[in-house]
Amino acid sequence: MLTWALGFLVVAVIAGLFGFGLIASASAGIAQIIFFVFIALFVLSLIFGLVRTPPAT
Repeated sequence: MLTWALGFLVVAVIAGLFGFGLIASASAGIAQIIFFVFIALFVLSLIFGLVRTPPAT
């Protein structure tokens, strides 16, 4: 998922360099949404991983 966010970010930067403002802003918005979803899922997996792991004996 992080690679998708980086891919959209690269598309946004390249579109911005060539002057396609609408495409650049749309790609940047998509990249931002995907990045925050990635962060939320990462934090949730860390929390659930800590909760479900039995203590070491």
